Amino acid sequence: MKNINEDFAARLAGGVTTTCLCWRLERRDGLAVCVCDHDHPLRFMGHDYMPGASLDAARFETAGGLRPGRASADGALSAEAITEEDLEAGLWVRARVHVHRVDWRHPEDGILLWTGFLSEIVRNGAHFEAELISLKAELERPVGRVLARRCDAVLGDARCGLSGVEAQSCDKRFETCSGVFGNGVNFRGFPHMPGQDFILAGPATDGNDGGRR
Repeated sequence: MKNINEDFAARLAGGVTTTCLCWRLERRDGLAVCVCDHDHPLRFMGHDYMPGASLDAARFETAGGLRPGRASADGALSAEAITEEDLEAGLWVRARVHVHRVDWRHPEDGILLWTGFLSEIVRNGAHFEAELISLKAELERPVGRVLARRCDAVLGDARCGLSGVEAQSCDKRFETCSGVFGNGVNFRGFPHMPGQDFILAGPATDGNDGGRR
């Protein structure tokens, strides 16, 4: 549930047309850009939002449960801090995004519409297309390592530890790592972990003395 004061709620219910969208984009290095689609600067929640966003369409989808919601925007964004060079360098990838709807006649009144990350943004001059994903997407991001019998290192990288093997290939098996490359000490898998065949195997039919298998 979104918190909203009664006066603002009443104005929205009455079809108020004095609202605008305020976008705050925060890069991972701390740089933040605040723009709005109003024709005058706005001071909202301690930040100055400058004119420069002209969004022809903005769609915000929310999802129930743990499924991440998505949003998309298509329009123009005039902000000197957002350059094509920075976009190509990936500096805006996974930038945090906050979108509020604000009453520009009463800029102390606003409601949060969306919080998430930029997953993709393409700019062509002043025009841009952006796709956003909600914070729930963090729950889908792998954390830590996947336990598997085969190695999860890349042949020749720092975790592998070998050099001069760029032209060769590896099937990620411990037998290959140890026997072909002599690099078993750096094997990054778990070759002795039980597999599905062990889980599905039934009890031994002969020689079962009641001990562990």
